[in-house]
Amino acid sequence: MKHKIKTLIQKAALKAHEQGELRSSTIPPFSVEESKSDIHGDFASNFAMTAAAAQKMAPRKIAETVIKYLDADRAFIAKTEIAGPGFINFFIRPAAWHLILNAIHTAGTQYGASDIGSGQKIQVEFVSANPTGPLHVGHGRGAAVGDSVANILSFSGYQVEKEYYINDSGRQINTLGKSVFLRYLASLGKKTDFPDDCYKGDYIKDLAAEIGLREADQLASVDEQEAIALCARLAAAKIIAGIRQDLNSFGITFDNWFSEQSLYDSGKVDAVLQNLRKQELIYPKDGALWFKTTAFGDEKDRVVVRKNGLTTYFASDIAYHLNKFERGFDRLIDVWGADHHGYCARLTACVEASGHKRDQFSVILVKLVNLLRKGKPVAMSTRAGEFVTLQEVIDEVGRDAARFLFLTRSYDSPLDFDLDLAKRQTNDNPVYYVQYVHARITSITRKADKQGLKTTDLNHQAVSRLTSGEEIRIIKLLARFPETVQHSAETMAPHRITFYLMELAAAFHSYYNKHRVLADDTELACGRLYLIAAVKIVIRNGLALLGVSAPEKM
Repeated sequence: MKHKIKTLIQKAALKAHEQGELRSSTIPPFSVEESKSDIHGDFASNFAMTAAAAQKMAPRKIAETVIKYLDADRAFIAKTEIAGPGFINFFIRPAAWHLILNAIHTAGTQYGASDIGSGQKIQVEFVSANPTGPLHVGHGRGAAVGDSVANILSFSGYQVEKEYYINDSGRQINTLGKSVFLRYLASLGKKTDFPDDCYKGDYIKDLAAEIGLREADQLASVDEQEAIALCARLAAAKIIAGIRQDLNSFGITFDNWFSEQSLYDSGKVDAVLQNLRKQELIYPKDGALWFKTTAFGDEKDRVVVRKNGLTTYFASDIAYHLNKFERGFDRLIDVWGADHHGYCARLTACVEASGHKRDQFSVILVKLVNLLRKGKPVAMSTRAGEFVTLQEVIDEVGRDAARFLFLTRSYDSPLDFDLDLAKRQTNDNPVYYVQYVHARITSITRKADKQGLKTTDLNHQAVSRLTSGEEIRIIKLLARFPETVQHSAETMAPHRITFYLMELAAAFHSYYNKHRVLADDTELACGRLYLIAAVKIVIRNGLALLGVSAPEKM
């Protein structure tokens, strides 16, 4: 609708210029937006105000001239009017809105899809939690955000690949091995000091018991460092297997799992550092090697090789992101916890240093989740072992409720996740409120089928009966879905879909409470069935983008 109105305005302005009633043929940027109140019509455009400078005319005079030359099908536009300093308001005939319903039924599962991505190859890397413990509820929010962003981009014409980066090298893996080994020694009755920086929690004891049972002979035959390395390798593998399983139960699968250690084994880290040294972007200072990230906007240079000769995590991250571009991705999107915000500038620097543009790399920073049970916060400290795992949340509230609630706020805002709310089967629960629309419509159409009423066949006469304010409002909302998806893709903001679905659900519930769908008037009933079947399609498509199911029964 917006595009059609915009085209009509452009044609009218050019025609008015040809007739000498507008001075310039210049069409400045202008907008067509939905009116905030039905009193002002369905859409309003600011064309007259934006064109005033080029036309050297008062905006209201420009608006009058454009309206005069609007070559509009009067079956489409009922009337126009000028408001305020020169806004042009458009009132759309109901028959024009009815065309939207046919478009939805025709497109089906593809309604809302677009090709704005033009096949651009994008990699979305998310979760990537260190394999030092189970996923907790905070990881769940990042997982829901990353997966939904990938779904929305794919639906919008991008070629998307999802990746998990396994941090299976470095200090935290050694700490994991040490934690497990010390717990193993303790299980043998040996007195050990357990440092504060080691990982705690029952899962470490469980790993120690399992590894000790399987590898007792080998652990006894090697020195302590080899034993720690063995425990680290086996524990990390076990934890990664658990992470895969948890993510699978959360409805998330990755196209690729990439090992940090593989970058060292293949020599890529050393090769990248050598190349940067040749470019004079790495220099020695105080016994360490530094990357000139300040040359690319970072606040200070960063160490890539420490005084002891060991590389930093930043070094492998540089190699990893350059490897992504080598694999042919046009754009990289990383989903991180908000506590990593200070890392954005240095990685952007490495992207620029490799000859790529800044806008080819984006970071989504996901704020913390405040998990509540009976109104009280639940502690989540991975190192202390006092945390609720993602799997526990899924088991308690279900995958759909967890995913939907994670996306009910923008990821750059903290989120209160109420476990009690997530389990309620009432309209207070957002996911229940939306899913119930799909189930309710399924029930209605099933009943209609038994009565011999058609729910998906286009009957122009029946659809023409959809003239109530509530019916037109629903169709307007349905028409907005493709634009909502597009904005969500452009801004990488899946919560826009969630908000939209809740608004559509509210409109349906209000309509259903006021109007009887299976009316005694058969023709009207068929029109209303066609309407609600379109609602069902859009609810299903929107939930699919969020990774949430659309149940037939509830």
